[in-house]
Amino acid sequence: MGKEIVKKVCELLKDVRNQKPLVHNITNYVTVNDCANILLAMGVSPIMADDIKESADITKISDALVINIGTLNERTIESMIASGKKANELNIPVVFDPVGSGASEFRNSTTKRILEEVRIDVLRGNMSEIKFISGLESTTKGVDASESDMKSGNEEGINVAKNLANKLNCIVAITGVTDIVSDGKRTVMLANGTKMLANVTGTGCMTSALIGGACGATNDYFIGAIAGIVSMGIAGEISFEKSGEIGLGSFRVGIIDAISNMNSDVIINMVKVQEI
Repeated sequence: MGKEIVKKVCELLKDVRNQKPLVHNITNYVTVNDCANILLAMGVSPIMADDIKESADITKISDALVINIGTLNERTIESMIASGKKANELNIPVVFDPVGSGASEFRNSTTKRILEEVRIDVLRGNMSEIKFISGLESTTKGVDASESDMKSGNEEGINVAKNLANKLNCIVAITGVTDIVSDGKRTVMLANGTKMLANVTGTGCMTSALIGGACGATNDYFIGAIAGIVSMGIAGEISFEKSGEIGLGSFRVGIIDAISNMNSDVIINMVKVQEI
């Protein structure tokens, strides 16, 4: 286990609660409430401003920006680009969640434009989305990864993450049964979580929000990405243990409860991380 990585994750999550970073989310209307609540549970101040008249101004006063194209529309694309450019200008970290990339030409062209016009610090997606962005053959199931892509081996995922991280000069995080995070040189596999997370709308979006929250309190976005993903995986395990048999509604609420109670002891006792 990467003891030094775990130590840094624990320290970062403490810093998040102490600093209470302001995180600007231009996200989708299906999951916006859950993203806001899970950030509050993390100790972060969330703000959701997607109108072009104010989006860049809000980013200017924020500690991190999260861009999510889940419910894509022409109006918010310009807000995403303007906010991303403002974040780049001020060295504010940008997390990009390319939801459904590969599913439609509109999503594909928007993803390409964002990656061309905005410097991304953390790119988080499922295997289908990341393979598509890498220029590899992939299939999607709407906004979810296809079964064939989900069956991609860890070795393939590691190579995809490393290569894309080097190509885009950013952190690449592939989330799935096993999560992979790479900056092109450092790579880890994370094995926390439960299959039930896939049955709740927005757990991927919430993970990206958590990454934004963590990156808003550090300059080490590699550790920030790991902290966000580990927090969601462990929260899913805790909620499943307490609420899994009750049903999906209780499980969803339990995730936010677990994030609100996340601490170093919980992480140290439960984290499953392997350095590559």
